[in-house]
Amino acid sequence: MIDDPKGFVNALLDLSFTNFLTIKLVKFIYILQLAFIGIGALASLIGGFANGIQSGLLSLILTPIFTILAVMLSRVWCEMLIVIFRICDDVAHIARR
Repeated sequence: MIDDPKGFVNALLDLSFTNFLTIKLVKFIYILQLAFIGIGALASLIGGFANGIQSGLLSLILTPIFTILAVMLSRVWCEMLIVIFRICDDVAHIARR
């Protein structure tokens, strides 16, 4: 997950906040979000069928739709984090010129 463990520790202990830890953690955060979305989808299906056949069929239709939406929103959120930190890096690079 984290490419450079020395860089991770340095970013973690950097009190001047010149190294960003979030960029190193985005992959892990995304995988964690996908796991929770999957668990939630499974719980929704099980809970739907536990309440009866009609609610089970309704959850069988609605759960995939909301799961896909949740995965899309999770991905967009992670990409926005990366973009914000890349903009920060680019602005810092321009300022150093």
